[in-house]
Amino acid sequence: MVQSVDVAIIGGGMVGLAVACGLQGSGLRVAVVENQPCQPVDASAPPALRVSAINAASEKLLRRLGAWERMAPQRTSEWHGMEVWEKDSFGHIAFDDRTAGEHALGYIIENSVINQALWQQAEHSADVSLYAPAEVNSVAWGENEAFITLKDGEMLTARLVVGADGARSWLRNQANIPLTFWDYRHHALVATIRTQEPHQAVARQVFHGDGILAFLPLNDPHLCSIVWSLPPDKAREMQDAAPELFNRELSIAFDLRLGRCELSSDRQCFPLTGRYARQFAAHRLALVGDAAHTIHPLAGQGVNLGFMDAAELVGELRRLHQQGKDIGQYLYLKRYERQRKYNAALMLAGMQSFRELFAGTNPALKLVRDVGLKLADTLPGVKPRIIRQAMGLDNLPQWLRD
Repeated sequence: MVQSVDVAIIGGGMVGLAVACGLQGSGLRVAVVENQPCQPVDASAPPALRVSAINAASEKLLRRLGAWERMAPQRTSEWHGMEVWEKDSFGHIAFDDRTAGEHALGYIIENSVINQALWQQAEHSADVSLYAPAEVNSVAWGENEAFITLKDGEMLTARLVVGADGARSWLRNQANIPLTFWDYRHHALVATIRTQEPHQAVARQVFHGDGILAFLPLNDPHLCSIVWSLPPDKAREMQDAAPELFNRELSIAFDLRLGRCELSSDRQCFPLTGRYARQFAAHRLALVGDAAHTIHPLAGQGVNLGFMDAAELVGELRRLHQQGKDIGQYLYLKRYERQRKYNAALMLAGMQSFRELFAGTNPALKLVRDVGLKLADTLPGVKPRIIRQAMGLDNLPQWLRD
């Protein structure tokens, strides 16, 4: 049996599901193919290790999609301030939501909580069919539609295929889209930490020689999710270290800013690689999220960049459909591609420059960045501009502005 849809989304993670939910009510029929069914979140369980810093633009999108209300308030942690400094130095910047005139700078939310909310929203949409667990066996690109065969033998046809299948995108490879990538030569260690002093809903980040350490506040005033970016050998050493040694090294790296730190979870490590697809679209194909780009987590913008891919693509597909145009024609998808490639390139270049500026212990470079942080902290008008950019509100697609 062959199922015909307008849009087939390969990958049911946060960004793929955001595209599906954004198309509900548009008149387009949508299928989501995901190889892992959504696992229910235990409301009483400790926080998961993988979290995202959701900015104001992504919050606006999730609210518009109807997913925000499905997330339990106790699993969404507002943060109201940000503090960045360099260890053993005068370089420092701090700001809060009052500077931006906002109720919060953002939210720290477990990826599994966001994913479940979007999955539930998609399940309740008459326009969306969820195939899970299911895996794509092959895809063929025809002139007027794409032909997708699943491993269980089921077939789908779609006018547009959306690649939301992650950094190692199978779909991107099948379409022979070249990839520019670079190794950040760092691994990210993630864990949940209990602190002696309350975090006061402030996100903190310290640059220290060969590493970058971020503390992200959770709902419990003494719990933080950490992302510790370190050279691979050092990251593995810290992952395997006895808890007492790990706690001591972590507390020192963090300048005892919140007193003693104690490990409150397992530790996980994963390599950090930058990726940038040469094309974000092709004939009957659009890439979103990690399938199109991955960046260093030092600014916490990876998932927000992906959500804005979803928002831009949804807006374009709705517009094309309303105008009676072929949503899978590369000629029309170029508008989405131009906009998102530009924004991703800006973010990638900015993060790479920032990463290189704060790498190493060269005294001259250290002085430059210390002065830079100090000026950013004191010059009038600089901080509101930084906050506005981090919140993502200047690049919202038109349908989210309405």
